[in-house]
Amino acid sequence: MDCVGFIGLGLMGRPMALNLVKKGFPLTVYNRSRAPVEALVAAGAAEAGSPADAAARSDVVITIVPDAPDVRAVLEGPRGVFATIRPGSVIVDMSTIAPAAARDLAAAAASRGAAMLDAPVSGGEIGAINGTLSIMVGGDAEALERVRPVLAAVGDPDRIVHIGPPGAGQLCKACNQVCIGGALASVAEAFAIARKAGIDPAKVREALLGGFAASRVLEVHGERILKGNYAPGFKTRLYHKDLGIVGQTIHDLQVPAPVAALVQQYVGALMAAGRGDEDYSALAKAVFEAAGLE
Repeated sequence: MDCVGFIGLGLMGRPMALNLVKKGFPLTVYNRSRAPVEALVAAGAAEAGSPADAAARSDVVITIVPDAPDVRAVLEGPRGVFATIRPGSVIVDMSTIAPAAARDLAAAAASRGAAMLDAPVSGGEIGAINGTLSIMVGGDAEALERVRPVLAAVGDPDRIVHIGPPGAGQLCKACNQVCIGGALASVAEAFAIARKAGIDPAKVREALLGGFAASRVLEVHGERILKGNYAPGFKTRLYHKDLGIVGQTIHDLQVPAPVAALVQQYVGALMAAGRGDEDYSALAKAVFEAAGLE
């Protein structure tokens, strides 16, 4: 069984790392703040003093941090993973970053004799806790097969999909965020229509879930919106960052994406209102306010 190093114990990383411990993987963890490390050590993990220390003890290194500069710091910094990574090791970056950055880092890993996969996830905190995440993988197919048992400990084994070469996983994640944003905005607009008409949006949701309009967004985020529960499962500020990646991607590829652009504006309104730490389903607030409902 591969020894695993895990770097980044935030909202998603902490439950993912805990699932690796539960599945019996020898795990070494590193995080800038102490509390998540102490919780994982109490569960059976070992503590690393730096990303380099975690890499030195591991066959597989997983990183999940907020953005590309954070990934670069963890990998390329003076006490980073690249300082001690062994030839034949596999780095799995499960952060959401730009496809170009993923390609650059994969090339840097290859120059050191290691493989690097970009493997962003979908499923939110609930999926991380339950080990049911969908995982979109870019990079070498053989490297993926080697680490598939590790990924199956944090995600749904049937939803670990090899998308293509380095960067392809991140491109797929950009597509994921486009789809979620469009669905989320549509659900919020439907609820706004119902409310303006004096109809119970909960009844509208119940009816829609029985037909072709049914979706996970309507099911999960629709319920959040009805209850006004915007405690973060995925923070608006992180979704805002992801939509920046989407914007750059559609610009580079010259793809018209007016729906994605509208969603970006709604999320930008949330950020301007100081709601970056609320769940991204709070996009509904921006829609309701525009409709004069809140």
